[in-house]
Amino acid sequence: MTGRESYFLLVTILVLVTILLIFAMKYFSSARRGRAQTAGEAAYRDLAEKTLKAQEELTAALVSIRGSVTQIEGRLAGVEKVLKDVG
Repeated sequence: MTGRESYFLLVTILVLVTILLIFAMKYFSSARRGRAQTAGEAAYRDLAEKTLKAQEELTAALVSIRGSVTQIEGRLAGVEKVLKDVG
């Protein structure tokens, strides 16, 4: 009977260890997924901030270009007036 009892104890221990390993793997997998998701959200937030900053810079550049075009149009109108008066 000692042989069967030791096999029963061994099988029981192996089953319990297997169950413990399964739960440990699920826990570590969940924790790892959580860290990856947090890192992905942080990267997305950084990308959104950079995009907003670039958009603001482009808007400022566009306003500057519009001002320059307005000045050029004014000068061109003056040149056209002078040319009409001379011609």
